[in-house]
Amino acid sequence: MKSVREIKEEFEAAEESRIPMLIEEYRDDGRSGVLRLIGQAEKKRNLLVKERQRLEAMRIYEHKYEDLGLICGIDEAGRGPLAGPVVAGAVILPRDCEILYLNDSKKLSAKRREELYEEIKEKAISFGIGMASPERIDEINILQATYEAMREAVRQLSPQPQVLLNDAVTIPEIPYRQVPIIGGDGKSLSIAAASVLAKVTRDRLMVEYDAQMPEYGFASHKGYGSAAHIEALKKYGPSPIHRKTFIGHFVD
Repeated sequence: MKSVREIKEEFEAAEESRIPMLIEEYRDDGRSGVLRLIGQAEKKRNLLVKERQRLEAMRIYEHKYEDLGLICGIDEAGRGPLAGPVVAGAVILPRDCEILYLNDSKKLSAKRREELYEEIKEKAISFGIGMASPERIDEINILQATYEAMREAVRQLSPQPQVLLNDAVTIPEIPYRQVPIIGGDGKSLSIAAASVLAKVTRDRLMVEYDAQMPEYGFASHKGYGSAAHIEALKKYGPSPIHRKTFIGHFVD
């Protein structure tokens, strides 16, 4: 008879498809340690079922438009901060692509976003990242700069999509069918993937800026108007990456 430790190692090493067979194989083993392993495995299976149901619900728009061709999700990060660029992500995922725990980037931990960032890039048919600098934001305003970043992200895609799923907006000067979805980063897997790429890219940039200008604390607040950021802005004045049109309330 196998020891509880050996059975535990068997569960841990098993691929997902083999777990149900292991559960049935050891279900009649009366040892408490084995029963505990079975309970843990069944709980994990149930959680995966629920997660896959959630992901399928987030494919509703992808399924609706999939007969039209390649579908691209697009989203941005950084419209609201006082400093740094606005960043847009554009992602074309394979049909029925499974990326467990993918969601609106704002609902994910930084660690989870980093993990998903790599998986999205690995599994995507194509992805693009566009940016608009603080200077450009000041020049043409944040909305137009966001559109510019989004267009740049889409231009990087190869192959090009036939349909864009957008988080709430309709992007000018885009020659593709667009579907604006309010709260789209929580309703569409493609938009959620784009939101993760945009958020992680921007956060990494702000960490780099923090290394160059540590007095502002960019790594912690990512350029948003936290109390510590505003205090630093008043003490040290604007940095080269501050948006002049955003900080008039805080500095002369």
